[in-house]
Amino acid sequence: MSKIVWDETDKRLYETGVDHAVLYPLTEGVYKPGVPWNGITAITESPSGAEPTPLYADNIKYLNLISAEELGLTLEAYTYPDEFAQCDGSAELVKGVTIGQQDRKTFGLSYRTVQGNDPEKNKYGYKLHLIYGCLAAPSERGYATINDSPEAITFSWEISTTPVESAGHNPTACLTINSKKVDGAKLSKLEDILYGSAEGEDEPRLPLPDEVLSILSNP
Repeated sequence: MSKIVWDETDKRLYETGVDHAVLYPLTEGVYKPGVPWNGITAITESPSGAEPTPLYADNIKYLNLISAEELGLTLEAYTYPDEFAQCDGSAELVKGVTIGQQDRKTFGLSYRTVQGNDPEKNKYGYKLHLIYGCLAAPSERGYATINDSPEAITFSWEISTTPVESAGHNPTACLTINSKKVDGAKLSKLEDILYGSAEGEDEPRLPLPDEVLSILSNP
C-alpha cells in the first residue's frame, strides 16, 4: 500500500454555484412536464432526523435506535415559473387572475452544482441533484418602496419532501449524479429525459430512482 499524500494537483476539489434548475409538477403519478426555473439564487439542502435514542439494559448501554431521516430544502429565487403557482397554493380563475390559499401540488426538482479543482477551476465537472416528493410551505413576501438603493424581491420557500421507492435501498427523496464518475453517453441520455432532446419527441420529465439506475448502469 502506498503512502498517503495530501493536496496533490487535480485533487483539490470544491463545489460551488447552482444552475440548470427545472420544476416538474407531479401529474397523474409522473413528474412532467419539466419547465425551466430561472432566477434561482440559492438552494439549501437540510437533512434532519437520524437521531439516536439510547436504550439501556443490564446496567449498560444496550443499543441505539435511529430515527428516520428526512430531507428539507430552502429555495430562494428572484422569480418562479407560472407552473409553480399551483405548487404554491394558487389557482388561476381566469387568465391573469389567481386565487390563493388553495391545495398545494406536489412537485419534483432538478438542479446542477459546479465541481471545481485547482487546474480546471469551475470547468472540472458538475453534480446533478434530483429531488422527489416536494411540498412548498407558505412563504413571506416583503415589498418595499423603490429608493436610491434598489433591490429586487427575493422569494423564499421552505420545502419538505416525501421519499419514493428505490429497489434494494431505503426510500429516498434525493439522487445525486457525479458527472466525473458516470459514463458520458449515459449521462447525456439522462439529461435528454430531464431537459428534453433536440428532436423534441417527449416532454422533459423527472425519472424515478429505479429508471435513473437502469439508464446509468445498463450497457
